[in-house]
Amino acid sequence: MKNEIDAALRRAVESGAVPGIAAAAGHAGGLLYEGGFGRRGLDQEAAMTPDTVVWIASMTKAITTVAALQQVEAGRLSLDGPIAEVLPDLAQPQVLTGFAPEGGEPMLRPARRPLTLRHLLSHTAGFGYDFFNAEIGAFMAARGVPGVISCERAALATPLLAEPGERWEYGIGIDYAGLAVEAVTGQRLDAVLRERVLDPLGMRDTGFRLGATQRARLASMHAKAPDGTLSVIPFEVPQEPEFHMGGGGLYGTVLDYLRFCRMWLNGGTLDGARILAPETVREAMRDQIAPLEVPPLRSAIPASTNDLELFPGMRKGWGLSFLINIEDVPQGRAAGSLAWAGLANTYYWIDPRRDRAGVIATQILPFADAAVLEAFAAMERAVYAG
Repeated sequence: MKNEIDAALRRAVESGAVPGIAAAAGHAGGLLYEGGFGRRGLDQEAAMTPDTVVWIASMTKAITTVAALQQVEAGRLSLDGPIAEVLPDLAQPQVLTGFAPEGGEPMLRPARRPLTLRHLLSHTAGFGYDFFNAEIGAFMAARGVPGVISCERAALATPLLAEPGERWEYGIGIDYAGLAVEAVTGQRLDAVLRERVLDPLGMRDTGFRLGATQRARLASMHAKAPDGTLSVIPFEVPQEPEFHMGGGGLYGTVLDYLRFCRMWLNGGTLDGARILAPETVREAMRDQIAPLEVPPLRSAIPASTNDLELFPGMRKGWGLSFLINIEDVPQGRAAGSLAWAGLANTYYWIDPRRDRAGVIATQILPFADAAVLEAFAAMERAVYAG
């Protein structure tokens, strides 16, 4: 297994497709693989290693969701009660119906039903992202709304694209879930995650703020041109944010994130630390959106993401922050496995039935890079074959 994964990662680097790539895989009981190849950046001599720090972007969502589910267990949040009870900003959500022919002013109508935490965590609230939905991009341009990576509260002032519960649409819902956690705990999200998720799991290199030891191991961000040329680009999530981006603000390592994945394999616990109750884990792993499904993702901003269709021909469900493959997949993971990714080409999967999990990371835009997806698939096949 080690030789096969090493070969897949080395190929990605030697082909010039990535400057550096790191991966880790394991089961409920421990580590099966860790490795890294290439450099942390084209502007760095340091090697890419499993403890290299990367922006994990939307892999943050599952961690924020755990914090929200802990508050559900504590009775401070409800999955199905109106979220406006703790987030008054969501008391009167508006649905975008189009743009006026004269001047392009956005046209809105009130939503017919209240938003819930379940909607936010399952991406059925109706919120979108501008890099996957041109309508949200047009709204943001018309109203001067900043991008969510700015971590300005004004970035969340976007309408719904559909009635709550009627459509799966990938968007900023889990940023609002993070604000709900703050509202009921009276703490900033970084403190809640550190105290209740990250420290108990031993995820010491994961956080919104880059400490000196993390910054010393930080990978550079790269842009890939259409011809495949890579260049280093300036990038950093704001370190003094107006709000902590629960949908995508964390930095971390593949080794840290594998510990998070192993907690799910263990039914909510790791190394004696109980993070979630078993019944909460089962609910999070359940397909929340049937008969809806996760559609192909089409790029609205090519510099940020490529088009992506995972497992063509298969219905894809969604749990509480996870993609769920409804059938077994050729790479090895069983039906009912959990997975997702981060914008800068970081990916993971969690397979409770076959007791396997894996994480892979680079720092390249746009998302859904073909070479990284190929390396991820090769890694997955090797984990199951081994």
